[in-house]
Amino acid sequence: MKTIRNLALGLIALASLPAFALTDASRTQLERIQGRWAEINYATPAAQRETAFADLAQLADRAIAAEPQAAELRIWKGIVLSTWAGAKGGLGALDLVKQAKTELEQALKLDARALEGSAYTSLGSLYYQVPGWPIAFGDDEKAEAMLKTALAINPNGIDPNYFYGDFLLRQKRYGEARAALQKALAAADRPARASADAGRREEARQLLKAVQAKLD
Repeated sequence: MKTIRNLALGLIALASLPAFALTDASRTQLERIQGRWAEINYATPAAQRETAFADLAQLADRAIAAEPQAAELRIWKGIVLSTWAGAKGGLGALDLVKQAKTELEQALKLDARALEGSAYTSLGSLYYQVPGWPIAFGDDEKAEAMLKTALAINPNGIDPNYFYGDFLLRQKRYGEARAALQKALAAADRPARASADAGRREEARQLLKAVQAKLD
């Protein structure tokens, strides 16, 4: 536990680095990527998602080429790659996951607090969902440190609480998982993210049912 605490403190210190402003053009691209991601992830048939995410990754590449110092765009490139990997599945998805990790780590170097610490949330989710060494880089201790740092930056956010709840469920820490998922469900709506919020809340409700079944 001391190791997790020390790592989390180091990550919080990193989060104090200065930020760079996103241009209006890049913000428009960011909103386009966010909206399309929610549409693919929550409203597109599963058989079509892999191709759709591949196309969206190309859009993210073009946005980053126009503004390579925008941490927000690199965060979303990482999110797109990781969900594309989920749609692809199997060992063939590992390269996409590693690319996602690289993008998220670059985002942390650029602006650790961008999008309310979303790089920490996304990296944390990768660390607990991918296999460990020698197959990949999965590490539950790093996952918890990342997720706790995300929550330190954005304690009431839907995503950090949802992913921490999912992590805790997998760790069989059911009481803590229930509290995190309830907090995710109580999170305020995000501007222009209605579809993503609705989809995430439904995922949180399903996880909460699984947690409650373990507690009953």
